[in-house]
Amino acid sequence: MRQVHFVAFLQAQNCTTLPASWRHPEARTDTYSPEYYQHIARVLEAGKFDIGFFDDRLAMPDMYGDHHAETVKNGIRCVKLDPLMCLMTMAAATTHLGLGATCSTTYYEPFHVARLFQTADLMTKGRVAWNVVTSVNDNEAKNMGREVHTAHGLRYDEADEFMEIVLGHWDSWDDDAIQADKANNLYAHPDKVRRIDYQGQYMSSRGPFTVPRTPQGHPVVIQAGMSGRGQEFAAKWGELLFVVYDDLDGAKQRYKLQKEMTAAAGRDPEGMKICSLFYPIAAATKTEAEDKAAAYEKLPNEMDQLLLLSEALNFDFATKGIDEPFTDDELEGLSGMQAMRDRVVVQEGIKNPTPRDFMGVTGRGLLRHHWVGGPKEIADQIEEWWEGRGCDGFVVGPTHQPGGFEDFVEHVVPELQKRGIYRKEYSGPTLRDHLGLDRPEIGAWKPKVDAAE
Repeated sequence: MRQVHFVAFLQAQNCTTLPASWRHPEARTDTYSPEYYQHIARVLEAGKFDIGFFDDRLAMPDMYGDHHAETVKNGIRCVKLDPLMCLMTMAAATTHLGLGATCSTTYYEPFHVARLFQTADLMTKGRVAWNVVTSVNDNEAKNMGREVHTAHGLRYDEADEFMEIVLGHWDSWDDDAIQADKANNLYAHPDKVRRIDYQGQYMSSRGPFTVPRTPQGHPVVIQAGMSGRGQEFAAKWGELLFVVYDDLDGAKQRYKLQKEMTAAAGRDPEGMKICSLFYPIAAATKTEAEDKAAAYEKLPNEMDQLLLLSEALNFDFATKGIDEPFTDDELEGLSGMQAMRDRVVVQEGIKNPTPRDFMGVTGRGLLRHHWVGGPKEIADQIEEWWEGRGCDGFVVGPTHQPGGFEDFVEHVVPELQKRGIYRKEYSGPTLRDHLGLDRPEIGAWKPKVDAAE
């Protein structure tokens, strides 16, 4: 029976993805303590969330003015911990909750990533996911010993090879390879452990891999590409997609297109779950929720947006007047999140936008995609999107932590359970059980070869 899926959008930093969240009067400030992450994990598991996953960047958003002063002063994602370590802290406090972390294909080695996540999956008995990103800006490059960030198309080409290496290593051990037969001195069957001997255009890796298969086969692959190339990458590799759909009509079209692209890539579209981001502001009544939303709107400032736009678009917004149009060359040179640029230039039709246009259209750093209401109002919207095939579930973004998740679990989850569209208990021990994804057979990710070829 089809059920709504929920993904908690986590950050191993001093705020949520909304930079103003740390200013919320109810936000906890011990965001670098194990107790903070373990409390959130227990709240999510009580709410029967499929998974909480950590977004990540490898730099502060300090491109504005080529200095970190405003970033640190305004608390704009200036503390960023390693997400995998936070994940393991949360795993120790839970038994069912799925947990995901981001790791970049641009700045890590595939063997290392494969070993990290496969080990974490074993240590959690099959509850881990890897969020695949290609990173976004030059400041990340500089932190990792490079001068400039790899061009958009090239980094996806490299990421394709990265995926082939990681998945190849994850499939290197047969499920029954290990025997641990002391009497016959047979720890594992040599013919059930393989080297991949991979040699691509950009990357190579030999093996044999050093971590056996896990209870769910291998970690779930999360992907969040929204650009054209990102959608192609998701169709080829993604199992759990993180998307941002603005309205239901558009969501239906994009959901259908992504599933069609997945089928065209030779994969079963039902082997992919698509979850759209929204920010719930929930309370016992709609009036109370509206009061919470009005109070939140007082928290952001203009610098929140300018700092995060600089990071996302890989361009120093301090070099432009707030109403100074971008030139054609400047727009062509924006090498970060191209889907964000295209939304302003292509979808909104603003040929030479100003910083103010980018701020207004993208809402970067502001509370957008928020649904305000009591249990019935928010549950009605969730059900409408889910039944209308605008998505398979939702990425729940908190306005502040832990209160944003606590309110959702207290007020909205029981209403959805009462309607019979959301679980009351977990259906199994692994993340694939929660998501309704099959345990992958060895080699299932490889492209299908036409028998006539």
